[in-house]
Amino acid sequence: MRKLDEGMSAKLTLVSAQAGYGKTTALSEWVKQCGSHAAWVSLDRQDNDWIQFWRYVIASIREHVPGFGRTVESMIDNGPSENLEPAIAALLNELDRMTGELVLIFDDYHIIEVSSIHRSMTYLLEHLPSRVHLYIASRTELTIPTARLLAKGEFHHIKMNDLRFQLDEGLAFFRETTDLALTQAQVAELFRQTEGWISGLQLAAISLRRSDNVARTIQQFSGQRHPISDYLLEEVFRHQSEPIRDFLLETSILSRMNHSLCQAVTGQTNGQAQLEKLEQLNLFVIPLDDHREWYRYHHLLSDFLQQLLFRTQPNKWMEVHTRAANWLEHHGFDEEAVEHYLEANQAQDVVRLIEKNLPTLVQSKSVTLIRWVSVLPENSLAEKPMIELFYISVLLGVGEWSAAFRRVEQAQIRFQALQGKMTDAEWRRIMGNLYFFSAVASYLQKDLERTSAYFELVERYVPEGSLFQTMGRNRYQGYDSFDDHLALINDLHAADAFLLKWMTIWGDKKEYPFFGLLSASYCQLLYEWNRLDEAEHYIHQVLGRRDMEPFARILIRIAISASRIQQAKGNPQRASELLAQLKLQIDSPDYALFMLKIEAEQACLSLRQGSLQDALDWLGRCGLAPSDELTLNRVTDYLALARVLGACGRTDEALDLLERLNHLLSKEDRLRDRIKVLILRSLTLQRQGRTEVALTELESALRISEPQGYIRSYLDEGDIMARLLSVYLKVPGHRLRRSSQTPVAYARHLLQIWNRASNKSTSGEDRLTKQETKVLRLIADGLSNKGIAIHLNVTAETVKFHLKNIYRKLGANNRVQALQRAIEWLEE
Repeated sequence: MRKLDEGMSAKLTLVSAQAGYGKTTALSEWVKQCGSHAAWVSLDRQDNDWIQFWRYVIASIREHVPGFGRTVESMIDNGPSENLEPAIAALLNELDRMTGELVLIFDDYHIIEVSSIHRSMTYLLEHLPSRVHLYIASRTELTIPTARLLAKGEFHHIKMNDLRFQLDEGLAFFRETTDLALTQAQVAELFRQTEGWISGLQLAAISLRRSDNVARTIQQFSGQRHPISDYLLEEVFRHQSEPIRDFLLETSILSRMNHSLCQAVTGQTNGQAQLEKLEQLNLFVIPLDDHREWYRYHHLLSDFLQQLLFRTQPNKWMEVHTRAANWLEHHGFDEEAVEHYLEANQAQDVVRLIEKNLPTLVQSKSVTLIRWVSVLPENSLAEKPMIELFYISVLLGVGEWSAAFRRVEQAQIRFQALQGKMTDAEWRRIMGNLYFFSAVASYLQKDLERTSAYFELVERYVPEGSLFQTMGRNRYQGYDSFDDHLALINDLHAADAFLLKWMTIWGDKKEYPFFGLLSASYCQLLYEWNRLDEAEHYIHQVLGRRDMEPFARILIRIAISASRIQQAKGNPQRASELLAQLKLQIDSPDYALFMLKIEAEQACLSLRQGSLQDALDWLGRCGLAPSDELTLNRVTDYLALARVLGACGRTDEALDLLERLNHLLSKEDRLRDRIKVLILRSLTLQRQGRTEVALTELESALRISEPQGYIRSYLDEGDIMARLLSVYLKVPGHRLRRSSQTPVAYARHLLQIWNRASNKSTSGEDRLTKQETKVLRLIADGLSNKGIAIHLNVTAETVKFHLKNIYRKLGANNRVQALQRAIEWLEE
């Protein structure tokens, strides 16, 4: 109890030990006396799902704080999203508004295997209010990183050695809770065998009560060869009456039980009496509520009994699982029923319940659905094509692409065989949807020719479009992997022909939002090739369509392209306005996720416009760190992070992040973003004064981007890229370039485009940003850097950043030269 009390001064207390050491008992006893609200989350296999897990957490807290979690529920109940932090941030905001201390207890956390839960728990711990304390009971060590918490004194660990009994405690246990008159030597012998394992002592006490020779029985304990847990459990089980043994075996399959469920499974009518008798016998049965209505077995006993039943009575195993499933289904516990139907090999009943609950399962139980369907026999879904199609969509959505490709191929054979077993209209619609997924699978494998062939079949079978084309209409869903075609397709010329073909075919359809996804990618392609007017034309074409309105995924990509075009055309104010307006236009359950994308783009735009402070403000609130685990769906966010880190002088962190991004993108063969990484690395190295290494990185970027004609990825980097290209062209060939196939002409071409664009500028003052002009005028007024920072309400580092830009743009080395050049240009 004292050690658990000490956890109230930490963020996280971990109680870790193997089964039977009293983790749950110790925590439940401590809760009764801790004096704070304690929300208890008792986990089982069905909670191994992100949505279910956090729903359970909210419900547990709400028992003590009425109305808790209203702002979080909408983010969770609308289904999983790729980025989990906004939902947890909303939860943290509600926790922060609470008064008084809250203890949040997770029992049996070792059951949790889903990485997204571990990631969101990590985020929760990093930002946990000081009045909230997490207690986790687990048989294993945590996958959640704890080193940082330990270093800050915010991690408290209670281990097996803390939980196991000492000899004096064992003596007290046998003296006060049993009627056994054991000598100290006998207790010591039991301690030697059990090593202070509480459940072992408890089992030994139960067994010894029935012994007519305690000394001999204890000696047998020490001589047995099997694990003492199995030995003692078998001893305890063997001495029960036959009705009790049958009851124990048949109900051991239940994760929780009441008298009605026990009666249905066993056929015995005295279920409540049996449960209470087991509790009185101290036979490892645990009440789950104060009314003694629901119980569960201790995991040790449950595991032992299930293994025994499965090994000795396989037919009974199937029978009791079927009975349990029938009762659970009848009482509305469909998900628990499915688990038992699966154990009983009742595939058709599993399929029936999946079909019944399909919309809910797809929306909020995708991980569970994948687990169920993946263990079903292949032929069980032969005549349930919609389940198969939804399952394929879930596999694609969670990144299980190989499994999705395999099932698409298998489904084509099975679905063809359904012709004639349903109406022709139904069969054609199913085949059209399947061909859409075949197209998606081909696209993900970067086979645009095959993708196009499948789209032609979609047009033939469902010309009005596949319903799966608009799944997740207004949701985030980590859209980069699917919607941003240029992130995946490396051949821009092939992408050009593919996108233009299908935009032409689908352009006349009135209700066909899938057209917008392709148009957004085509605008990006035209922008990259510096064909700004054409890109702008397609942007207006998409925005003029009514069927695009509810799609935040499309709107964001179109608006970002429009903003970049305006910046490239020399209209920085309009570029900023477009992004600000975009934030007001988004109406989605995933609003916070979309805001992350928009604000990352705003940060990059701020740097292009010379506003370092705005980018630094984003850096402080974006929630990203250069040491984060990287995923493909957030590459653009981390590119923005690297860009800002490099610009504000944190170049080593930027380079480390870019190196890890390069490794990920090389492994996944993502050419476009790898080019951007190499460009950023070259510029960051240049900022460090490592010019020769920077040129090597630049040449690597030029080599792989020349065949595809990348332009804006270079031009958007501004003057620093133009200077680096100039230096590259002046470096002798023997120092850098090792073959005749070097991109010198390409580099010269990029520099010529840059120079033509630069010559369109008017005066020097016009090329300065508004903030830089203010800084220049304050310099003229005689203010120091510190005085300018105070006057503009920015940091001294920001002033230095602006001064560097001013000197570079005016060709000056100091304040006096900068003022003189500005005067000269004004006179011109």
